[in-house]
Amino acid sequence: MVKKRANGEGSIHKRADGRWEGRYTAGYHPETRKRIIKNVLGKTQAECKAKLKKAIEESQILDVSRANEYTVATWLRTWFELYAKPHIRPSTMNYYRNIEQYVIPAIGDIPLNKLTTRDLQKLYNDLQSNGRLRKVQKKKKPGLSNSTVRGIHMMLHNALDRAVKEKLILSNPTENCIIPKIEKQEMKILHPDHISAYLNAAERRNALPMFYLELVSGLRKGELVALQWSDLDEANCTISVSKQASWDTEHQLILSRPKTGNSIREVSIPQDAVELLKQEHAKHPDNPWMFPSGRTGEMYHPDSVVTLHKRILKDAGLEHIRFHDLRHTFATMALQNGVDVKTVSSMLGHYDAGFTLRTYTHATRQKQDEASQTMELHGTSDVSRKRT
Repeated sequence: MVKKRANGEGSIHKRADGRWEGRYTAGYHPETRKRIIKNVLGKTQAECKAKLKKAIEESQILDVSRANEYTVATWLRTWFELYAKPHIRPSTMNYYRNIEQYVIPAIGDIPLNKLTTRDLQKLYNDLQSNGRLRKVQKKKKPGLSNSTVRGIHMMLHNALDRAVKEKLILSNPTENCIIPKIEKQEMKILHPDHISAYLNAAERRNALPMFYLELVSGLRKGELVALQWSDLDEANCTISVSKQASWDTEHQLILSRPKTGNSIREVSIPQDAVELLKQEHAKHPDNPWMFPSGRTGEMYHPDSVVTLHKRILKDAGLEHIRFHDLRHTFATMALQNGVDVKTVSSMLGHYDAGFTLRTYTHATRQKQDEASQTMELHGTSDVSRKRT
């Protein structure tokens, strides 16, 4: 016999198999307006009542008519098209390919409202241990980097946060996941004693102007290859940085705005760099690109710059450092030679001088040590004079 309960509390009855069943109205169909009836089961009446109460409370939070519509895959694609894609740059959009590459094949078929923290934790662990797809990369290191897994976690967190706001799920299952720690890469620079050998090797490969400019400006590689002759102000010895090479959704190389507003800037360069660039311009006066590809005559590909950098290091007999470490070399040398942090930050296109200060603590620490020694020497001489 069905036990009648107050309106909104559902109904409970004992089934023929001995279990207790509770039924309740979870909502109404948006088109037909018919009631959506759900049920819960319990071994005892008390257990069934507790489950029924919880289910009714959840139904008042969720949009029950839509909560069963989505799998993880269909929701992630919907979220990307509606909420993410309109607000991100083309270069950033490529990072969202990780959803299709790594997330959807693994957990895409799970109903969105059944996705658990455990499902996500297993995904992160699998990606860390054996997530790489390309065989060449997999042999070297089978798992994805910590930063890639953290990026995937952040995308999922944002997508599932939106699902909570749209009442498709009760809570965000990413909240209690344990994500890998940030990998701190050791910052390397091109040692001052090795700069001459590096530049001589660059000259032998007919690339001296490009790499000399990099060492005196600290441009990002995408900014460097995007330079055109119209960006050079010979009279004022400046380079205008207003664009960068990046990739669109089809992984085609395009020109786009730099990553932040602060990245659009004027960078002062020394006169000898200007002279080198003028000599370079004379070699291809009709080409708008400052450093055109020798093969195509078009914009130099950023990956090709990295490859050339590696060859220059090998030619010079120097240990490997990343191309990005040339940017670190510029910043470190500027700070150690007395250029203030705010100026260096502006030249690098950082969003905040505090970020520059934190990144290059080693360089500013050296200047502090030198200053303290100077103060100590001055103090000692004063004391000596007083004693005499």
